[in-house]
Amino acid sequence: MMNLQHVAIDSGRVARITLRRAPLNVLNLKMLAELGQAFTSVSRDRPAVVVLAAEGKAFSAGVDIADHTEEKVGGMLELFHTIFRTMADMDAPVIALVQGAALGGGCELITACDLAVATASARFGQPEIRVGAFAPVAAVELPVAMGPRRAAEMLFTGETISAEEAATGGLINRVFPDATFATDAAAYVELVSRHSGAVLACTKEALRLGRGRTLQEALPDLETLYLDKLMKTHDAREGLTAFMEKRRPDFKDS
Repeated sequence: MMNLQHVAIDSGRVARITLRRAPLNVLNLKMLAELGQAFTSVSRDRPAVVVLAAEGKAFSAGVDIADHTEEKVGGMLELFHTIFRTMADMDAPVIALVQGAALGGGCELITACDLAVATASARFGQPEIRVGAFAPVAAVELPVAMGPRRAAEMLFTGETISAEEAATGGLINRVFPDATFATDAAAYVELVSRHSGAVLACTKEALRLGRGRTLQEALPDLETLYLDKLMKTHDAREGLTAFMEKRRPDFKDS
């Protein structure tokens, strides 16, 4: 069993990974290593959905500036980027629940999630430019989420944006009142988790196959995925049968 100090794991069909270095969840080397271990462990358990949340007043204020020194930065990037590679390869959709600030590496974590919801008071930004750096993951993921010009503005100016701006721009999906965030976020997660884990995984793979490709390029691979993987699952057959029989499907996540 892993001995984690700054990250908590709650296993289950809906797995939960929680950042626990309050109040700001600054990502130092130890926490980055633990977060990588957490995602690897959860991925092996094959949950239907993964939730990424945080304790404290901020989701994460980013990577510890002390680990940007010339002696440490290479190791920091390796630890940090391993997390994103693991997230990209996960079958289950990852949903970020964001409160407070999500800055720098904290904002990059959100770009790597499949879905994200936030409190109305949340703030987002990539302030690396202010300390003479840039955000490698954000340089790839922000243009996909928000479009090239909005992403460039965030990266070039280092300015923060509100939750409403983040939602309008495409960085997050929904904004909920601070006072009811826990309840609203749980209901949002349930909108996804109530579906078949096997079909969610196929859908995530379909999105991955379509990214950065034309319809003509992607369709052959998507047809193969549909016929050779999706249609061989119990849940695809059960869903269609239940619809025809006018009853609720009994999904098995397989």
